[in-house]
Amino acid sequence: MDQVSIDPTPPPPERPELPEGAAPRWPAWYAGIGFLVALVLTLVVVGIVAAATGASTSDENPTFTVVATFLQGVIFIGTAVLFASFSGKPRPEQFGLRRTRFWPTVGWAAVGLVSFYIVAALYTAIVQPDAEQTVAQDLGADQGTLGMIAAGFMVICVAPVAEEFFFRGFFYRALRSRYSVLGAALIDGILFGFIHWNFSTADGLLIIPPLAALGIMFCLVYERTGSLYPVIALHAFNNAIAFAVTVEEPGVSLVLGPLMLLACTVAPRAQRTAMA
Repeated sequence: MDQVSIDPTPPPPERPELPEGAAPRWPAWYAGIGFLVALVLTLVVVGIVAAATGASTSDENPTFTVVATFLQGVIFIGTAVLFASFSGKPRPEQFGLRRTRFWPTVGWAAVGLVSFYIVAALYTAIVQPDAEQTVAQDLGADQGTLGMIAAGFMVICVAPVAEEFFFRGFFYRALRSRYSVLGAALIDGILFGFIHWNFSTADGLLIIPPLAALGIMFCLVYERTGSLYPVIALHAFNNAIAFAVTVEEPGVSLVLGPLMLLACTVAPRAQRTAMA
């Protein structure tokens, strides 16, 4: 009788599927190393700017904070593109900058946003955190009309684009080459929450769980839609509401918020036309 050989080492499981247009697949370690590189570059560049201008990173200088925040956004986007280039020429769709079906996307975005608000409301009711974000004030929102506009632009326009491009378009995408949707979303969301931690107060830790939940929700919406544009729109919408509540003046949010939603609707169509 012929003996049937049995391989004692079964093949590894298939990697989880990624959103459409994901190839080439980025290694999971790109995520962690990319974050560390972006963080170090930000500290170095901001330190050089502080030394050149005579400012101090510990001073409450709104102008310097705006410049430093903008540079951080540029560095995070640049780092994502740099690491993506190691696997081939980067393309916009690899970061999720692609067109998707409008109404299903609106539906998933609405489900994600409502779910987050429910989680945030329950967390607030149970924990009753005595912690507030001071980002708007740090950016000069209380320094007159010009300061409020500059702060609003950074919070509602710059931050959603830069953070979503890095954390969902690159970081989460790299993690998905190894981890499941939930695993990658948890890692991404927790780190996203920690980078918004206000180190100046111990109560600042209480703001991390809802922000982590927000980051997880962004990952899930991106996974379902396959596009980064609805996630940027959600981020901008949420920031617009938070900014209006923080500064107790809705004017800037009422202008920049809808403009960002319109941009995220028009941009993918304009991008497709330009590439045709």
